[in-house]
Amino acid sequence: MSWDLNGLFRRHAKEVVRFLCRRGMNREAAHDLTQDAFVRLLAYNGRSDRSAGNPRALLFHVARNLSIDFYRRERLVQYADLTDEEFFAIPDLSPSVETIVYDQQRLAITAAALAELPERTRLAFELHRLGDMTINEVAEQLELSSTRTWTLIREAYHHIRQRLQAAAD
Repeated sequence: MSWDLNGLFRRHAKEVVRFLCRRGMNREAAHDLTQDAFVRLLAYNGRSDRSAGNPRALLFHVARNLSIDFYRRERLVQYADLTDEEFFAIPDLSPSVETIVYDQQRLAITAAALAELPERTRLAFELHRLGDMTINEVAEQLELSSTRTWTLIREAYHHIRQRLQAAAD
């Protein structure tokens, strides 16, 4: 058995808004939460395991829980009233298009430089730098001495640095 949500909305939406306003919510937030409550009720509709045979009671229960969540969020979030001038004065910290392109080019050069390395050198570098393994852990995995492992990693850094400098020139 499914509920007549359209009829339920027509009969009880205003009542839910008033209920939420009595709980201290402004009308705009109450309207928003009422819509959210009906969306949640829509998710319950048609489920055989629903605990409430009374959709109106479930609607108010959902609205009450949404209002509790709303007030919890309100306590955690700090709001600042800014004028348009203050808002537009906030610096945009995202990278510029030029920076993104430059970084992508350097990443491509680095990937190509890694591909040019001998297998063991590349693997040592990747395990240490990308795999967050210590020199000793890499040495153990590759069955090398830590001195030899550090030499391989240093060679990889040197090779990558040379390729990046050559591209910059």
